[in-house]
Amino acid sequence: MKFSSLYVFVFFLLSFFIAVPLGEGQANAQPAGAGLKLKTVVIDAGHGGKDAGAVSPDRKTYEKNVTLAIARLLGQKISSAYPDVKVVYTRTTDKYVTLNDRAEIANDSKADLFISIHINSFSKSSPNGFSAHILGQSSSKNRDLFSFNQELCRRENSVILLEEDYATKYQGFDPNNPESFIMFNLMQNAFYEQSILFAAEVDAELAKGPFRTDRGISQDPFYVLWKTAMPAVLLELGFISNPADLKILNSATGREQIATRLFEAFGRFKRKYDGSLDFAVERNESRQDRPVAEAQAVSASKEVSYGVQVLLLSRRLKEGDKALKGYRAETYQVGKMYKYIIGVTRSEDEARKTLSSAKKKFPDAFVVRIENGTVSRL
Repeated sequence: MKFSSLYVFVFFLLSFFIAVPLGEGQANAQPAGAGLKLKTVVIDAGHGGKDAGAVSPDRKTYEKNVTLAIARLLGQKISSAYPDVKVVYTRTTDKYVTLNDRAEIANDSKADLFISIHINSFSKSSPNGFSAHILGQSSSKNRDLFSFNQELCRRENSVILLEEDYATKYQGFDPNNPESFIMFNLMQNAFYEQSILFAAEVDAELAKGPFRTDRGISQDPFYVLWKTAMPAVLLELGFISNPADLKILNSATGREQIATRLFEAFGRFKRKYDGSLDFAVERNESRQDRPVAEAQAVSASKEVSYGVQVLLLSRRLKEGDKALKGYRAETYQVGKMYKYIIGVTRSEDEARKTLSSAKKKFPDAFVVRIENGTVSRL
């Protein structure tokens, strides 16, 4: 993969300045008395034009049409309830838009949130339900899920192959080559916390229906998320290959329910975003159900400490769970998600030593800084 020296330099400067959770650096950058506001949201209806996306088994329903219908419903709800929020669409008609152009629309709009809407598909009819995806490397802790998500990423990223001279436009990125996914590591830090928080809000809302199955939140290397310089989430809203999900997607009532769930999630996220709400306060409050000893440890951690994050899950693990692979972990809740941190210490050097050994069992592990209950990636 070829990046110019200037590109890399600008890229890392950008990553440095934007990889700060809400309530910290971003809030301090505002003028005195001014609060952070979610002013612009970009809604991306996946696929379009010559790119039909996934197609139903009876060949009558195209992903591109369903995503556009849901995107427009969501945008209308946001515009009606929040007239101060600018809603930008990557497309409003059956138009082909490249992945690069979708990201550029969001970046040029200086958006505060990017929502990419898609419909899932599989070779078998049994898989069903919804999922939310933020930028990152797919985890290999569950091999079947890992393979499934990699296939999902290849399918969504393969839109690139419809373009002429795609190798030049996408800097050598080949969606059929696993080595190309290495490029996504560069952007994994940026807007990590905010993206998780919005994904968690969506997950909590869609769990109420109309889909039967919540497939959770995962980190995956989608090109369109990598290119957007803002909190960004890609949503897979049901399986077009599953009869029950397809019935929901083809129903006006079903689409209305989906759009309403997404709108409610947007509203909750906006309320947290506006005024630069300190998410650290919310995290501390939400951890009241922890064991007393753990809660006391958190409240006592006024000083900075370091550790290694090995898992990010939407469920709380019990001590000794096999998913922790023999490690003892401290748990930090962020919205509906749980971060599992091992080897907590006052020394960054010690944490990095722990990282070296932890990577043998957790290849995607990384060092974090812990201050007043707030976890941020180094």
